[in-house]
Amino acid sequence: IATHDALLAGNAHLLVGRKVTVAAGQNVTRGAVLGKVTASGKYVLSLSATADGSQTPDLILAEDCDASAGDKTVLAYARGDFNSRALTLGAAHTVASITEGLRAKGITLLASIA
Repeated sequence: IATHDALLAGNAHLLVGRKVTVAAGQNVTRGAVLGKVTASGKYVLSLSATADGSQTPDLILAEDCDASAGDKTVLAYARGDFNSRALTLGAAHTVASITEGLRAKGITLLASIA
């Protein structure tokens, strides 16, 4: 990470990341809240109104990803503490609407002052 972007909200030793496949056609940035498409197992920006499984937030993208031209394997966070103000949320999601679901997965959202 070249610059400090305030995504991590402390406790870096608790971070757990894993490699995932971002579906073709996505161009998402670090901090994007991703959902998993049930049929393909690939990840996209989680949008509340979809009905393919990806409407449920699952991971936080750890690095910028331009999968415009095809699927791309990237690192995403599956556990850790994150600054809610540094997240990119899909349509109709709010920090309040995703906080409890992500907490159950080990992702804690904090309203950092940074």
